[in-house]
Amino acid sequence: MRLRDELLDGTYYPGRSICFVITRPKPREVWAAEFRDRIVHHLLYNRISPRFYASFIHDTCACIPGRGTLYAARRLESKIRSASENWSRPLWYMKCDLANFFVSIDKSVLWTQIAKRVVDPWWLWLAGVVLFHDPRQDFDLRGDPRLLERVPVHKRLASQPTHLGLPIGNLSSQFFANIYLDALDQHVKHQVRARHYVRYVDDFVLLHESPQWLNDALASIGAFLPARLGARLNPSKTILQPVARGVDFVGHVIKPWHTRTRRRTVRQAVARLRTMDADPVHQAANSYFGLLRQANSSHTDRAALAHAILRRGHVVNGSLTKTYRKANN
Repeated sequence: MRLRDELLDGTYYPGRSICFVITRPKPREVWAAEFRDRIVHHLLYNRISPRFYASFIHDTCACIPGRGTLYAARRLESKIRSASENWSRPLWYMKCDLANFFVSIDKSVLWTQIAKRVVDPWWLWLAGVVLFHDPRQDFDLRGDPRLLERVPVHKRLASQPTHLGLPIGNLSSQFFANIYLDALDQHVKHQVRARHYVRYVDDFVLLHESPQWLNDALASIGAFLPARLGARLNPSKTILQPVARGVDFVGHVIKPWHTRTRRRTVRQAVARLRTMDADPVHQAANSYFGLLRQANSSHTDRAALAHAILRRGHVVNGSLTKTYRKANN
């Protein structure tokens, strides 16, 4: 009730955040808002997201109901099959990634994008409170402080000026990121005129039969991003090669007639099951089985997973899709 009253009378202000560092797959900061603030994030998201979703292209994924990693992988595979006529024609792909994406988002640009669609003064006020709140002003650092040193300086929110950066870890940040990159989607579709394009957060793939066309598209996107959004591509993660070699996207490797889970993901899953404490093995194993089953060619990977599970004393069904706790005698 206090939160409701604060929202209605305009005195609401976000509280203290929790900052911690994750190390897998690589070190990065995570900023978790207080529970009452997460309620506000959901309130705002539930109210204003439909008006943005109505204009998003069908090829943008992440933080959209029904458009997770599996949707993104299947949509890309469908586009590859269409463009290559079921793998019968040569096809090239270009995969790109934005440099230091979340910490380089320009809030002033994002605010302009939000204000164009959110016309109700109260909801616009709330969006501004959430967007411009700086969690660095009041936070609780959890875990080993030395882990912060493993996060590169250019990837730390604390090293950015106040007008740049969104905290990784909040629903609002994921949603705002999609609003921010809708401009990129529209540019790729209407100026670059890419027929086959899929984006998941800041990773995106374009398909074409001509590598030269893809290079021209890269030049157009590379000029658009800093001019319009203040963002830039990460040149070290730009890939241009034939689709037949396999397209690594959202954890899936798409190859002719089959998809598999990324090798690194499988290795890490097996290694974790071998070394984690006994109690969470059962739950983690079934989660990994669910992940691997998303690929249509996963028997070998599920067999490796099952071997690690059996060594931990659990039981695996014959189809290698689920594990059960071994009953005590």
